[in-house]
Amino acid sequence: MSTGVIILLIVVAVALVAAVVARSLAARGAGGGRGLKRRFGPEYDRAVARHDGDTKAAEHELEERVKRHGSLREQPLESSARERYLVRWTAVQEQFVDSPRDAVVEADRLIAEVAGARGFPDGSRHDEQLDALSVHHAHHVHGYRRVHRAAHAPTAGSGAGPAAGTEELREALVEARALFQDLTAPARGEEEALSREKTDPRKKTEEAPATTRTDTDTDGSRGRTHAPWALNRRHVKGS
Repeated sequence: MSTGVIILLIVVAVALVAAVVARSLAARGAGGGRGLKRRFGPEYDRAVARHDGDTKAAEHELEERVKRHGSLREQPLESSARERYLVRWTAVQEQFVDSPRDAVVEADRLIAEVAGARGFPDGSRHDEQLDALSVHHAHHVHGYRRVHRAAHAPTAGSGAGPAAGTEELREALVEARALFQDLTAPARGEEEALSREKTDPRKKTEEAPATTRTDTDTDGSRGRTHAPWALNRRHVKGS
């Protein structure tokens, strides 16, 4: 076999390998985009919008979030700590009637504290905490973002810009509640233990006071706070 034929065969082989590699990378890129969109849901769309429609830049940002925070393992909450957080959230909702802004400020502080207790970066590193939460709670993290923004918005009469209205504060708090519920929900094993305790006739438990009660869904899950009358716009001062 002549040298020219050997060279030609090598060139053809290299071209075939390059074509296969290119096709594989393209397929992986498409699948990666679909996987990110499925994982991040509305957070994916927000990232694309933030990058002015540049999908590749948005996906690169989200991939970096997964690399930094994807291996994070959420720490369980002790039952006593969970109950304290639920009591505080109920107080936030009741406080909203008389002082919407103060309630939102406390909600922002409380979610940051609960997230830190679950093993996420602490509240002093808000952007990093938000990125980590978006990897593990993508479908609810925007409510926390709204609450944090509202809590740090200018106050009325400060001259630093328009203050958040009561309705805006109410909507932010309602949306943030979903993340709070996610962070305070018992793990599967805890849910089963609580269910057994509830159905065991030998276990006598007293009903919690009205201000500390939590809803129990039809499937037996715990950790759901009431959607209180306090967040009904008809009862909120200034609405």
